[in-house]
Amino acid sequence: MKFKKLVLTGAAGRLGSYLREPLSQMCEEFVSSDIVDTLSNLAPNETYVKADLTKLDEIVALLEGADMVVHFGAIGDEAPMDELWGPNFYGAYTVWEAAYRNKVRRVVYASSIHAVGMHKKSDFIGIDAPHRPDTFYGLAKCFAEDLASLYWDKRGVESVCMRILSCAQVSNPRAVGSWLSYDDLIHLVKRAIDTPITGFSVVYGVSNNDRAPVDNSKAQHLGYRPKDNAEKYAEEIYKEYGALDPQDPSNTCHGGPFASVELGNSGVAFLNLNPEDTAKS
Repeated sequence: MKFKKLVLTGAAGRLGSYLREPLSQMCEEFVSSDIVDTLSNLAPNETYVKADLTKLDEIVALLEGADMVVHFGAIGDEAPMDELWGPNFYGAYTVWEAAYRNKVRRVVYASSIHAVGMHKKSDFIGIDAPHRPDTFYGLAKCFAEDLASLYWDKRGVESVCMRILSCAQVSNPRAVGSWLSYDDLIHLVKRAIDTPITGFSVVYGVSNNDRAPVDNSKAQHLGYRPKDNAEKYAEEIYKEYGALDPQDPSNTCHGGPFASVELGNSGVAFLNLNPEDTAKS
């Protein structure tokens, strides 16, 4: 099935860049959006529209005629509240409000494990775990998930909130459990789009890791069946890092370093990401 029009926000970001080509193949008209001036290597059916998430009129125009919007636009790290407020908090409102005004059927949202980042990994939480954010960044994800629930209950806009764990190369002990491969990310987003009915749904964005610390059993209706497994990296990573401090929240909580940094300070800076994972924000 091909959709008439799909829109992707955050198209210039690292994850958005991976999604452009597969999403363009799912629709007749594909619109990429971000705040950069231009994007290169557009697909034949792809157009680029520069739009600011903090400006409701621009987002309403962006979503005109769309079947669904895949919302990846935001600041992708912990930061002071006054920096996050516009793109991450109010920007979520403009997307859902614009979707409602344009009768867009569904918002597919890049939520995050940081919405529940202070839960212990040993608790093996499910999609119904209560919000427990680890940062202002995680709090923004809680806000957007609650906004998605509200717009479904009151206005009939479907949403799939994908709580992505760590979509980057396996370069630290946490990622042995939390890794989401780029192939599985694409698969997850496709299932969030082509599942016939979702209502308001939450699903964890994690690969088929032996040590995955979350339970997706209540999201089976989405048909997300990841294939990749980070276990092949475990021996090398654990040898490199040695014994971990069992009292350090960055080791015991889902949020990793986001669970231990001071509010407003970067968590990404402590993830030891590979260069290819930091080339784009």
